[in-house]
Parts: sequence; C-alpha cells; structure tokens
Amino acid sequence: MARFGELEEQVMLRLWAVNAPLSVREVREALRPDRELAYTTVMTVLDKLHRKGELRRRLDGRAYRYEPVLSREAHTAALMRDDWLSGGGRAGALVHFVEGMSAEQVDALRDALRVALPEGGGQGGDAGGADVGADPSPG
Repeated sequence: MARFGELEEQVMLRLWAVNAPLSVREVREALRPDRELAYTTVMTVLDKLHRKGELRRRLDGRAYRYEPVLSREAHTAALMRDDWLSGGGRAGALVHFVEGMSAEQVDALRDALRVALPEGGGQGGDAGGADVGADPSPG
C-alpha cells in the first residue's frame, strides 16, 4: 500500500472526518480556507485516489460522490502491516517502536491486544519474528 502525497493526504483526512460520500465541490470546500485549489485539481486528486483503489465513487446525478474504501484506522493498520512485513529485523523494530511510546500509548496497545487476542490466545504460527530473545542458531 502506497503512502499518500501531501494533497492526497489532506483530501483523505477531510473525507475521513466527514465520514460520508462527498462531491468534488464539497471536498474543495472542505479544503478551504487552508488551501485554495482549482476544481479540476481536486477532481484529478480524487480520480487518482479512486484509480489507486483508495476511494470508491458512485454517480449522483451528473457528479460523482467519493468515499474512502478503508477507515482511517484500517488504512493506518495496513501501512503498519506493510512496514512490518518489509522490515528485516521485525522483532527489533517492534521493540524500538514500543520503547518510543508514551505510557498512554502503551496502555492503548495493551487494551488493543486484550481485544485482538482474548484470554492470552495467540494466532498461532510464526508471528513474523516476534520471539525477540530466541537463539537463531540450530540445535
């Protein structure tokens, strides 16, 4: 999953905030007063995001209405998963990531793990190198 360009990100943030399908005109208005963009610029960005599979669109009269395919949280999780899978030292990267968290973020992570893995049950199999202290040498 590719990361957004700066304008694409601003468009996506507005769509996620509204949580409803918007027309090009409505997205353009939502970007004001921060940005004064031409209608065609906004239309091009929305079309590119649609072609990338980030937005779905439906015809409403003569105009399209656009909405994100994924929630902001699901999109962020997909980016994190992609980064996780592409990293060489997955366990080490995770340790550094957690070490950089605030106490509130660690608490939120614990809560999320309790929800995702109820009663301490893992998902089985290789967790992508999660065994930080394991000896990599055979036998």
